[in-house]
Amino acid sequence: MRALLIVNPFATSTTDAGRDALAHTLSARCDLTVELTTHRGHAGEIAAGAGARGFEVVIVHGGDGTVNEVVNGLITPPGAPVESGPVPALAVVPGGSANVFARSLGVLAEPLQATGQLVTLLSVGSRRRISLGHVDGRWFLFNAGLGVDAEVVHSIEDQRRAGKAASDARYIATTVSHFLRGSRRSPTLTVTVPAPDGGGRVVDGVHFAFVSNANPWTYIGERPVWTNPDTGYATGLGLFAVRSMRVLRILPLAAQLLLGIAPHVGHLVRDDDVARVRIDASVPTDLQMDGDYIGERTAVEFGCVQDRIEVVAPPVGAGPRH
Repeated sequence: MRALLIVNPFATSTTDAGRDALAHTLSARCDLTVELTTHRGHAGEIAAGAGARGFEVVIVHGGDGTVNEVVNGLITPPGAPVESGPVPALAVVPGGSANVFARSLGVLAEPLQATGQLVTLLSVGSRRRISLGHVDGRWFLFNAGLGVDAEVVHSIEDQRRAGKAASDARYIATTVSHFLRGSRRSPTLTVTVPAPDGGGRVVDGVHFAFVSNANPWTYIGERPVWTNPDTGYATGLGLFAVRSMRVLRILPLAAQLLLGIAPHVGHLVRDDDVARVRIDASVPTDLQMDGDYIGERTAVEFGCVQDRIEVVAPPVGAGPRH
């Protein structure tokens, strides 16, 4: 088996020793080529044409942003004709901070353990096809959002560029700060869930909205945060939109999310297995995709394509759910 290992050496939890151990373990079992990324977008550039170069599997050692780049390099953009040639299967060895995509597939969070798991999965041919979401002309793996969550991602990226570590404590502090700031603002978003007959559901007065392709939405340490428990890689998209950010109304919602209780408050708009979601903003609003800041937008439409990519992963329900 020919495999391409793409490593982001700048990811939060990647180390030289870990990368070397990963490469050594894999090279003993397959014809391995190792490529290191050097700049943002490089992982996608490396992944482009991997099938034409004869690789059967592309293994990513990095965070969610690196995996997102690889996926957008491996396959054609949303709306374009599908690939005419072979597309390698995707495998992930976590190397970032949250590693939401890998963990949502049942991949072990610790890199060395995940390496051993990957060797087993490759040897038994454990693969499955999953859906991908798309927005703004790009694929996303597990979630995208407009509003306060994107503002948090934007702020964390700025802090990391300033040399500050992306720890759980920093994420929590930044999130609390932005939620308090957002509670003093008027809502600016309108969410539309189109119906097949041309109608649809329109919700005004939305402060922020998440669109999910998987579960959980994210992790805080070992704790999963479930916004749309009925959404997964075999369903349509999940919508989670909030119409109030008053502190006394947002606290019960936050408690439900942290305790793993299906969220159910009056100011929450939640839907599962929808084909499309459109969000319009009255002012330019931050957009994030798989934990990466994309920029400001005033109108975006989210969609989903079933069975879009093959992944090396445990069977559904066989992996850890932490």
